Amino acid sequence: MDTITHGIAGALIGKAVFRGQDMFASHPMNRGRIITWSLMFGAIFPDSDVLRDIFSHDRLLVITWHRSITHSLVLLPLSAVLLAGITRAIASLRKWEAPSFTALTGIYAIGILSHILLDLVTSFGTMIWSPLRWSRPAWDLIFIIDFTLTAILLVPQLLAWVYSHPEKVKRRAVGMWLVFMPAPFLIARIGQVVGAPISDRVVLGVIVIFAALFLLPALLGWGVKISHDRWNRAGFAAALIYVAFTTYAHHVALARVQKFAELEQLQVESIGALPFPPSLWHWDGLVRTERGVYELRMDLTERPASDEELLALEHRYYPDAFPNSYIEAAKRLPEVQKVLWFARFPVTRFHKEGGEAVVEIADLRFPQTRRDRPAGFTYRVRFGSDGSVLSKGWVTR
Repeated sequence: MDTITHGIAGALIGKAVFRGQDMFASHPMNRGRIITWSLMFGAIFPDSDVLRDIFSHDRLLVITWHRSITHSLVLLPLSAVLLAGITRAIASLRKWEAPSFTALTGIYAIGILSHILLDLVTSFGTMIWSPLRWSRPAWDLIFIIDFTLTAILLVPQLLAWVYSHPEKVKRRAVGMWLVFMPAPFLIARIGQVVGAPISDRVVLGVIVIFAALFLLPALLGWGVKISHDRWNRAGFAAALIYVAFTTYAHHVALARVQKFAELEQLQVESIGALPFPPSLWHWDGLVRTERGVYELRMDLTERPASDEELLALEHRYYPDAFPNSYIEAAKRLPEVQKVLWFARFPVTRFHKEGGEAVVEIADLRFPQTRRDRPAGFTYRVRFGSDGSVLSKGWVTR
């Protein structure tokens, strides 16, 4: 999950569960604001591991280091104690009223845990047992960037702010609606660029929803009757319901791809149903076999009426290149071994460019949304005519 969504989720948990107050309230820093700030910082803290990239030229850190130590359930208590101690020290220095050290430790622990769980629901994999075990569990429920979930987490907090001062309601409501109105067009443009288009009907529907959420409560006068806490609790509940829907959708998609593998009589080495943007109805079914990977892209709103219709759905087969000395040499490289450890649905490709031999390993878990671009994680090794390695690294274009 992206860091911004993690921070928004942490702030919502602080307000909905621990009676935290708005982070940017006009009154001085107090216990309620510190609770919300602490939940937010706790929720983004695990992504501090990316700072190591500043001091390293290792391009494989994204798979060997990211989502490891700082995302560990084993080390979570230590991180929570450290952050609580820093917060207590700052509060004491600034003479702020703050929760006790014990309470802050629990608050930070929940913030960090929220981050770990929101990363687990994606397909990237999170090393939650590091340093005891360097595996990458992944629940495959939500795409790494999910604008719907981000909106569900954010909008209720803004509604709570809009209706917290009755005398400012109409101005704030109209202002928020104007801010959010371009968002569907921007997201649709992003979807078009990355190869996951959003229909005009969906864009129009989202605009109507935003108008209803921000303007109707103000026009009808009932928005101010809902307390700050209730707005945030409603958002927290909506987020849980959304995750529950993705869990059900994943169950349906996985059952469909398992049925596909059974009908095709595939010798399955690994199988999965992964979320595919832009909505929870779109899924990417992957089956790793001995000689390659089958891909079945699914729209759950279109239910096959028979086994024949399921087999007739659009699917592709990505075969591994036939083994040769260059592929064997590439697989002996430490960097390639790390890539293969990370990849869940790897496909090996080979071709020649003049006198050079090129070996590529792509993880189809990260889909190639556009045919003119490589899959999200593709590692390339280029050999000279004498078998020496000329270059190696991630393919960027």
